[in-house]
Amino acid sequence: MKKCILSVVGKDRVGITAGVCGVLADAEVNILDINQTILQSYFTMVVLVDIDTSSLEFGEIAERLEDYGRKSGMEIHIQREEIFDAMHRI
Repeated sequence: MKKCILSVVGKDRVGITAGVCGVLADAEVNILDINQTILQSYFTMVVLVDIDTSSLEFGEIAERLEDYGRKSGMEIHIQREEIFDAMHRI
């Protein structure tokens, strides 16, 4: 299993979750866990995904997500789980 952490931040509006999940579905990426909240007027979401199910390489998945984020006025970033863990280790 190739797990990755996806983060999404932007002004709250209708359809953010659906749009991001649509990009993931088109890339055949499996969502393992999802957490989202609204902080004042900002939408934040963290998603744990498995990219092993995708025929795309990590870089192409990241590019699609970042492109969708730019077009939608959001910041979308994806990191491999081992890099995320290493960066957040105390």
